Amino acid sequence: MRIDHRADQPVRAGIPEHGRIPRYYAVKIELLGLVEELGEGAALPSERELAERFEVSRVTLRQAVTELVLEGRLMRRQGSRTVVAPPKLVQPLALASYTEGVRSQGLEPGRTVIDVETRAADAQLAADLGLAPGDDVVHVERVLLAGGERVGLESSYLPKDRFPELLADFDPTGSLYAFLREELGVRFGEAEERIETVLATPREALLIGTNPATPMILLHRRSWTPDGEPIERVRSLFRGDRFSFVTHLRD
Repeated sequence: MRIDHRADQPVRAGIPEHGRIPRYYAVKIELLGLVEELGEGAALPSERELAERFEVSRVTLRQAVTELVLEGRLMRRQGSRTVVAPPKLVQPLALASYTEGVRSQGLEPGRTVIDVETRAADAQLAADLGLAPGDDVVHVERVLLAGGERVGLESSYLPKDRFPELLADFDPTGSLYAFLREELGVRFGEAEERIETVLATPREALLIGTNPATPMILLHRRSWTPDGEPIERVRSLFRGDRFSFVTHLRD
């Protein structure tokens, strides 16, 4: 099989120089070429047709298809065939809201509210927000939507004494950053963000509507005002098959 190297793909398509690769992976590479030919939303040929085309068993074919589903290149739709997935949403790693990032890609952001409550800060949360353990924080938990599709789950924690308006005036279906900036005059100075890959818990998978085996991208963010006063701590969980992240680096 001839491999054309592309700078945005693994070198030699991930195939080692000795050429000995699992059969399912060779099928996966062939399927990727088919995915590019078909285009977004197109249905794959039937499992039987593909197994015959690539001269492999259905078990081998399913393994290749499953990997492409987990990577977000294919989607399984209930009651229909597997289809080519849309491009991943690209979210900037910047002091911008989720709303801004999704709208910049032509989709309508949305949120389904799970909970807005007052909680007592544990020792770590208190330290992150400049509070004493046991002080009240406002916890806002929401499922994130993009074009009506569930793509993530976000938990935001803010000091209640500093932002008492949150419980009375904030519409949790809207942008928290917009409310803080436009209604309360909060200025963001800097933030620290940590990123890791995880699997969703059973509760998270149920809320987001995803397979528990789907890789997730977990972001932990802390932000401060220009004067160094803590604003929030956020835990954001995004579907790895639907999201990628971008940032600009400067020396």
